[in-house]
Amino acid sequence: MTDLVARTALDRRLADLVEPTIRGLGYELVRLRLMGGQRKTLQIMADRPGGGIEVDDCARISTAVSALLDVEDPIAESYTLEVSSPGIDRPLTRLADFDAWEGFEARLETTELIDGRRRFRGTLQGTEGDEVLIGIEGPAGEALTIGLRFDWLADAKLVLTDDLIRAALRQRKHAVEFDPDRFDAVEEDRGDTDGERDHDTPTETAGTTAGKED
Repeated sequence: MTDLVARTALDRRLADLVEPTIRGLGYELVRLRLMGGQRKTLQIMADRPGGGIEVDDCARISTAVSALLDVEDPIAESYTLEVSSPGIDRPLTRLADFDAWEGFEARLETTELIDGRRRFRGTLQGTEGDEVLIGIEGPAGEALTIGLRFDWLADAKLVLTDDLIRAALRQRKHAVEFDPDRFDAVEEDRGDTDGERDHDTPTETAGTTAGKED
């Protein structure tokens, strides 16, 4: 069974390379993408096993991963390394994530058409074997629970709701009232370029430039 942590063959190879270092620091690799463009960006999302990663954690991971990549040199061209938290409306990249976030709303997208559709939005109902269970609204407005095989999924992400924000605040041991300024991104420029985020909500980010110079 695969997961959604890495998408391409190169992403998977990079994930296999950096994950032991990230895990050794006490964190989890949530997602890795090598993004194209005039200068490539290696985007790494990481979190604590119980959630609540901070900017200092991202900087710590960035320093360790940067040192590893300098030695292994797996990317031929120059690139920018960006390490960030997964955000509140985080991607769901492993089967266990769907149990961990049971009861919260999510958007799922499949690689192929399932009953004429690829996109599903509803409440996560956990897993059963290798299937993700999600509660959706049926054609007549009735409540349905359907199962989607995990290896059918192309993308999966939590939906930003009040319940999810409250859960994130409890996880981070903050006050009940949500302060959006608390989630502003902070980027540490460790090179000659700044990284860009590819997720929708603000996250803690530490950027660094690594790899071969042009």
